[in-house]
Amino acid sequence: MSNKDNLFSEPLDQIAPFRFDESVVSVFPDMIKRSVPGYPTIIAMTGVLAARYAQANSNLYDLGCSLGASILSMRQQPLPDSCKIIGIDNSTAMIERCRSVLDTDSNTTPVELRCDDITAVDYDNASVIVLNFTLQFVRPELRNALIQKLVASLRPGGILIISEKVEFTEPHLDQLNMDLHHEFKRRNGYSDLEVAQKRSAIENVLIRDSIETHRKRLLDAGCDSANVWFQCFNFASIVALKA
Repeated sequence: MSNKDNLFSEPLDQIAPFRFDESVVSVFPDMIKRSVPGYPTIIAMTGVLAARYAQANSNLYDLGCSLGASILSMRQQPLPDSCKIIGIDNSTAMIERCRSVLDTDSNTTPVELRCDDITAVDYDNASVIVLNFTLQFVRPELRNALIQKLVASLRPGGILIISEKVEFTEPHLDQLNMDLHHEFKRRNGYSDLEVAQKRSAIENVLIRDSIETHRKRLLDAGCDSANVWFQCFNFASIVALKA
């Protein structure tokens, strides 16, 4: 069972840059559910999309897999024969806890977990690639090359699912959606202090792109379509198809 996220509930003399360490892992399910509008829907539909586009004898990647929510969502679906799910995360604490979570799951689709840098991995024979709130933590100068490598590894008919916190090019719209997101967090029990301190911790760690930037990057890399299928405030999920 997840602990309640109270990491920023007391005033901090120094706010360190946000890291996916053991303290975050211990409260992560509560943190992301109370912080990301639409998160349960995105995770549930990740599995549905995977079931639609997964191909027999192929790999399904979950990049930045954290505690394995997207893996479990895909694994619960009737996937084609000889599919393999590969989860990759650069946080040792996340991977260790993810293994424990998967040990309690009775579904039988094979899963391989790796603790690695997703920008340094070689990908192949993919029919589904998932990056749920992952690309935003990759250094901006590495994002184009990563997406190009992922699209190159996709089979024809394969998909990428990319969910992100996004920015808006119009300043007033960007501010409105940030304000709505902060109100969402307050209504989920976070105090103004928690909202402010978490924002300071994650600033310069989570770097947002616009939806337009994401779409252009995917199309330039060789996807034939890239469209938003879910959005709530400044959180969006895009599905991109390689025909």
